[in-house]
Amino acid sequence: IGLLRMERAIKERMSSVEIDTVMPQDLINAKPAAAAVREFFGSSQLSQFMDQTNPLSEITHKRRLSALGPGGLTRERAGFEVRDVHPTHYGRICPIETPEGPNIGLINSLATFARVNKYGFIESPYRKIVDGKVTKEVIYLSAMEEAKHYVAQANSSLDSEGRFTEEFVVCRHAGEVLMAPRDHVDLMDVSPKQLVSVAAALIPFLENDDANRALMGSNMQRQA
Repeated sequence: IGLLRMERAIKERMSSVEIDTVMPQDLINAKPAAAAVREFFGSSQLSQFMDQTNPLSEITHKRRLSALGPGGLTRERAGFEVRDVHPTHYGRICPIETPEGPNIGLINSLATFARVNKYGFIESPYRKIVDGKVTKEVIYLSAMEEAKHYVAQANSSLDSEGRFTEEFVVCRHAGEVLMAPRDHVDLMDVSPKQLVSVAAALIPFLENDDANRALMGSNMQRQA
């Protein structure tokens, strides 16, 4: 926004002066850009002091995702659909770690192995399967690209050569969980942890816990 304002000011000044005689420093005024940066760091809802209660609270704060703030939603306007867990969250956004109050589902945490690509989409890592054999090659895919593939779970049983031992494998395809023949499967999750955030992954035997209690546990670890 600051750069757009600066561009507009330069264009206006260029139209009113003699181009041959003017110098770059006469045209460029950095004040709009500096004001935008100052406004973001000084008064933006998304600019916060880092939570440094313990190392976990610090890393969680750095990996936080928010649907609030400028250009986003408001707590009052956000409905159930926006806050709910979606199949595309798998391996990208943690389905457990979120606040319990009015911000539930609007403030989330990045999953353990997820990353944000240069276009701003969240990607998750997968191991490639070539000729029915699970390789060590890892590729990152967005939710849109992942939907085209058959993705096996990280704990699917493999033999010593890296091939599936079962004839039919539990996998995900186009947002659905299904049993597919092993020769259909072309990708595999890298770890069972990639589903959840760093804080939720610290809970031992997480799969045996009630989801609400796991949410409370992952939030309370940050306060210890």
